[in-house]
Amino acid sequence: MQQRNLGPSGLRVSVVGLGCNNFAARLDPEATRRVVHAALDHGVTLFDTADVYGRPVRHGGSEEYLGAALGPRRKDIVLATKFGNPMDESGARQGASRRYIMAAVEASLRRLGTDWIDLYQVHRFDPLTPLEETVRALDDLIRQGKVRYVGVSNFAAWQVVDALWTAKALGCNGFVSCQDEYSLLVRAPEKDLIPAMQAHGLGLLPYFPLASGLLTGKYRRNRPMPENARLTVTQRLANAFLTDRNWEITERLAGFCEQRGRTMLELSFSWLLARPTVASVIAGASTPEQVAQNVKATGWALGAGDLAEIDAITLGEEAPPAR
Repeated sequence: MQQRNLGPSGLRVSVVGLGCNNFAARLDPEATRRVVHAALDHGVTLFDTADVYGRPVRHGGSEEYLGAALGPRRKDIVLATKFGNPMDESGARQGASRRYIMAAVEASLRRLGTDWIDLYQVHRFDPLTPLEETVRALDDLIRQGKVRYVGVSNFAAWQVVDALWTAKALGCNGFVSCQDEYSLLVRAPEKDLIPAMQAHGLGLLPYFPLASGLLTGKYRRNRPMPENARLTVTQRLANAFLTDRNWEITERLAGFCEQRGRTMLELSFSWLLARPTVASVIAGASTPEQVAQNVKATGWALGAGDLAEIDAITLGEEAPPAR
């Protein structure tokens, strides 16, 4: 599989990464092992999890299951995890303070069964902690060898730039990546975030590349929903993605693919990998077969005419003029 550098870091990541939020939540240890081993067999080298993944079964479950499934293969992959979101119902265990970061990283290392984390990401901006405190704490983890690089997730563009300048002013290691929702249906990062990332050389890790499955082509408007599918069983996601606008765009994209003998899966992955700053597409999977499908969906070289037509479908009147 093709490998790319993650921003300015020395990390080489596969263009398709495995999102591990299903582990412990929807998959038991054996099902997790099968998915992880399938990913390894197909050349996936980026595995992305978070300390909160595994709910509603239990927080931390995804890290535990992933660490156990990797075993001695841990050294062969780029291991990414996140911290900062609430780890209990009270909300007391969260944030990006020095005290919390130092406790959270030790807990993640223990659950993952490893001595180091390749990419440690702030899961969301913490307005209650001075940015200087967060940056210094993460820099200490890098100097201690517990973390190789640091990144952010769900930060606004101005927060990313502020964090980079803060690290530079303090003489600390800066962030190398952003992980944000980005897909054919969600193109908001193009307005401010991606230009800021381009200016500073950061790498983008898109999550929800398939809009929770809507961009796979298995859902049809006014048709029965697939049994046990994510949008079928998760009302919160169904409310977010199953809108009239998204149905219309998805149907037009399906026609675009049909005319070219391609699939929606191929379009979704190949389009993201043609976007600036994208290093790897974070895609979840609940079966080995889904892993194989995701890996095979990256080979469509979209031309300038294709990209202009996609813009016209997904952006409508906001589409840039053809060149």
